[in-house]
Amino acid sequence: MPASKSSKSLRTSKRPTAPPARRDLSAALGVPWRALVFLVTISAMAVLYFWRHGYLLWWGDASAHLNNARKLVDGRNPGYEQLGTVWLPLPHLLMMPFVAVDSLWQSGLAGAIPSSLCFVAGGLLLYLIARHCFDCERAAWTGLLLFSLNPNMLYMQSLAMTEAIFVCAVLLTLYASLKDRAWLAGLGLLAASMTRYEGWILIPAVAIYFFWRDRRAGFVVGLIASVGPLYWLGHNYYYYGDPLEFYRGVGSAKWIYEQGLARGNGPAPTEGHLLVAAQYYATASRLFTGIPLLVLGGLGLLAVAARKAWWPIFFLAIGPVFYVFSMQGSGAEIHVPMLPPHGYYNTRYGMIALPLAALAAAAIPAVLPHGSRRWAMAFIVVIGISPWLAYPKQENWVTWKESQVNSVTRRAWTREAADYLRDKYVPGRGIVAHFGDQTAIFRDAGIPLRQVVHDGDGLYFQGIVQRPEVFLWQEWVVSIAGDPLSRGMAAYFAETPRYRRVKMVETKGAPAIEIWRRLSP
Repeated sequence: MPASKSSKSLRTSKRPTAPPARRDLSAALGVPWRALVFLVTISAMAVLYFWRHGYLLWWGDASAHLNNARKLVDGRNPGYEQLGTVWLPLPHLLMMPFVAVDSLWQSGLAGAIPSSLCFVAGGLLLYLIARHCFDCERAAWTGLLLFSLNPNMLYMQSLAMTEAIFVCAVLLTLYASLKDRAWLAGLGLLAASMTRYEGWILIPAVAIYFFWRDRRAGFVVGLIASVGPLYWLGHNYYYYGDPLEFYRGVGSAKWIYEQGLARGNGPAPTEGHLLVAAQYYATASRLFTGIPLLVLGGLGLLAVAARKAWWPIFFLAIGPVFYVFSMQGSGAEIHVPMLPPHGYYNTRYGMIALPLAALAAAAIPAVLPHGSRRWAMAFIVVIGISPWLAYPKQENWVTWKESQVNSVTRRAWTREAADYLRDKYVPGRGIVAHFGDQTAIFRDAGIPLRQVVHDGDGLYFQGIVQRPEVFLWQEWVVSIAGDPLSRGMAAYFAETPRYRRVKMVETKGAPAIEIWRRLSP
């Protein structure tokens, strides 16, 4: 009998364990180091791939986010007033230290740095959430791999976009709620509400969840989280005279939609049709996430029910439901190639379904016998990413495809105009231009924004637009045919020798870019 005990003890002692120092460090920091190394590696590889191929600046919004962040630190009037109104401020503030470096601004890496860091943090949080909910290491790795091996997610985390930052904030909120840390959940909601407007709708849900468990905790969550929306309403009222300027002002989604209607475009197919809106969102989610993972996520709901882990699923489902109702009310619009009007627009909205599907699918190994969990994890991950394994080309990544299709003309005229100004512009002579897509011309030409007078310069810029013959002295003007600056230049200088249109950049399917130059001193 003693010999038997000794033999059992010997067998037990031979089980592989992590080195004590490594195990102690992981426990002290609360960070699963293998998951961290994996996420950092795959994130860096993705950024390097997209940077080497020049894809970091293809997405129009990514280019605009970089330029918006840059004008906070570079311009005739840099500073807080340049935050603007339509886009929430946190992503630009996170980019601000990096866009101050010319090479990072011009390459797009200034936006990739904060996005990729948030991707890594979000992946770790999803891992911890799955491990907490299902008490299973294989389940945690299943969720992590399904999330991080999605090429659409890897592309978005490489860009100066808001998606990776928002997902990180959402998962931080969820993790904090599972750990009953009200202050941390409040901070997560604050970050989410300052990144994307979908974050605002999460606040009451989380506050109610905490309030139901502990009234004081619910009050803390609501107090911290509400700072974001209240601040943004106040910011818009103070600088624009309308607390809802971000919603209905120039450049807002509502304004863009109404401009399309004024040009004769019909209403969105989803407007007023809830089921149609659900169909469009489901299609975008399918293209972003892949059909196999959505199916696995559906099957995983049975395992979620077995583990009674409904709160994380309910919380992560708020985003997709919000998008469906927003599309039904014309607050958002999605175009997918297989449904009218058969294009690519806002397909990235399907991203919020990825952590939901990944977490639900991760529950499956947790309800299986211990001996089969490793193989179940491998099977689920391979099936979940099978669309990208079967057809690994970029054309199968809907977010990359959208950036390619929608940027062809913009990239063409940006390159031609930048090449022209790069050779001819002399620092200090000055440029006047609207702050919009054409700002990329100056970035690509290596011209700092402090050389450019734009909308962010307030009354002086408006004076140039309205009375260029009085206020304009800069040597160069870059306008888009038909915009207010273009009309002003044509009205006052068409028949005088003071300014002449020296370059027209014309590309099919886009208004011409006009470059004017002062001819007289």
